Amino acid sequence: MRVFVTGGTGHSGSYIIPELIAAGHEVTGLARSDTAAAAVSALGAKVRRGDLEDLDGLKEAAADSDGVIHVAHRQDLLPSGGIDAVAAAELPIMLAYGEALAETGKPLVAAGSIGSPGNLGRPVTEEDPALPGGDEHKGTLRVRNVVETAVVGLAERGVRSSIVRIANIAHSTTDRAGFLVQLVALAKEKGFVGYPGDGANLWNAVHVRDAASLFRLALEKGPAGRYWHAIADGGVSLREIAEAIGSRLGLPAVSVPADVLMLPGYFGFLANIVTQNYPASNLITRRTLGWEPAQPSLLADLDNGHYFSAG
Repeated sequence: MRVFVTGGTGHSGSYIIPELIAAGHEVTGLARSDTAAAAVSALGAKVRRGDLEDLDGLKEAAADSDGVIHVAHRQDLLPSGGIDAVAAAELPIMLAYGEALAETGKPLVAAGSIGSPGNLGRPVTEEDPALPGGDEHKGTLRVRNVVETAVVGLAERGVRSSIVRIANIAHSTTDRAGFLVQLVALAKEKGFVGYPGDGANLWNAVHVRDAASLFRLALEKGPAGRYWHAIADGGVSLREIAEAIGSRLGLPAVSVPADVLMLPGYFGFLANIVTQNYPASNLITRRTLGWEPAQPSLLADLDNGHYFSAG
């Protein structure tokens, strides 16, 4: 299969391209710079120069392919518009793919997020709708809802479209900016590892290499109009994560009281999310696509030590 991939030099994409090539697919990766082009080429893919602002170019690339995997984002919009603007910019991109792939039955697999607070009283499943859009969940959650719903809705236009919801913690040996990296940096700076309250709130996680295999399976055989969960650990408590980090760094894991979470201090900009509960299930994904995570779990990956190298 000839596959067009965006975001091929990012954390997820740099695993997706080799995964596809190893399975016998011919991959073309989007690259907006010479540096990105060299990275895409080094991964073994062909290079298509362009960017996410060129909707006509994206449509042409999609039409020329047998399938599309989209994991890129307009990170250049972060300084001016924040994450809301980044998410909003995805909608016209997805609709452009829809125009190119309509009535072809070709697959479009786009990256989504589990993201929703665990307010259901149970783990989030693949049958639950996109991120909440009610009054209590505004901004990015509402925008992501629209984008993911639009992608899944393309199934009605003859596109074998689906969303791979990536775990809140995506870990690997090449993680340079994720949640674990930030927690480790905070611990080194403060001299202890903080967790909110009793730390019983749960976070889901996946090794990025396992996530890459799920993108491939969704591309190859995923039914249209579905959500898939790139979740290996359905729920690891933040206290367990803090204690694992503390053990490696030789630092104490300490509760940060709820009444001081929002004050300037330990968690900083992470204060808005560290108290959230994110339990999630992967049962439907495993049963339907035969996906079986094979890489180290979150706690095992922390125990491997690569998150604690000097620097």
